[in-house]
This record gives sequence, C-alpha cells and structure tokens, in this order.
Amino acid sequence: MRILLAVDGSDHGVRATAEVLRLTSQLTAAPEIHLLFVHAPVPGGLLQHHVSREALNDYYREEGQDAIRSALDTLRNAKIEPVVHLHVGPPAETIARYAEQQDCELIVMGRRGHGALASFALGSIASGVLHHSNRPVLLVK
Repeated sequence: MRILLAVDGSDHGVRATAEVLRLTSQLTAAPEIHLLFVHAPVPGGLLQHHVSREALNDYYREEGQDAIRSALDTLRNAKIEPVVHLHVGPPAETIARYAEQQDCELIVMGRRGHGALASFALGSIASGVLHHSNRPVLLVK
C-alpha cells in the first residue's frame, strides 16, 4: 500500500503524521509512505527581476525542508523511511496529481493548515484535493 502524507509544517500536519503512524501499525505489511510538501509558486513580475532563479529555488527547498522536518523526524523515529518530495505548484492540484502519478491508495493530510484561509472550517487546499482527486482522502483535525 502506498500512502501519501501531505504536510505544510502546521499542527494539522503533525496530527496527520501521527494518524499515518496509527494506520501503519494496523497493517500487516509495511506501507510505502510518500511525504510531500507543495509550495505555492511565488507570484511572478517584479520579484523575479530582482531575485535569481537559483535564490528562488534555494528558498523553495529551505521552506520545504522546514515544513517536512517534524513529519520526517517522527516517521524516522518509528523506523519508517518515507519517499520525500518537495514540489512547487498549485498545492491542491499538485497533491492530487502526485497521488495519481505515484498510484497512492490513500492521501492523508491536515484538514486545515497555514495560509490565509486556515481559519475556515475546511481549508481551501483540503477542499481542493477533495475536488481534484479520485483517491480516498483522510483529513485529520
């Protein structure tokens, strides 16, 4: 079984990671865990005229590594070595597409996360994944 764990560094991502550990403890065979962080692209325009592509890529990589650190440490402490991916793109669509491309049987993610819409009952990214994916999605509070 392949499980996609999509995190953003928020407390909801921490709880989603704990839920993945709970699920894996109930399976007879160890699943393949894909740990994914998707960074929304920095808007183009003036910024790209003043910041090099290399600096922007470094920024994306550093932000991604920070966002997955807690989940990665938790999984490794449980003797699980996930497949780690850091992507840049529209988060909901990228998560859904990644799950499809990697043939993940389940997407696990926090119900809400970082961002301007984090205070809504169902975050915009979680809602978008539900809309774009034909895979089962487990949203964790």
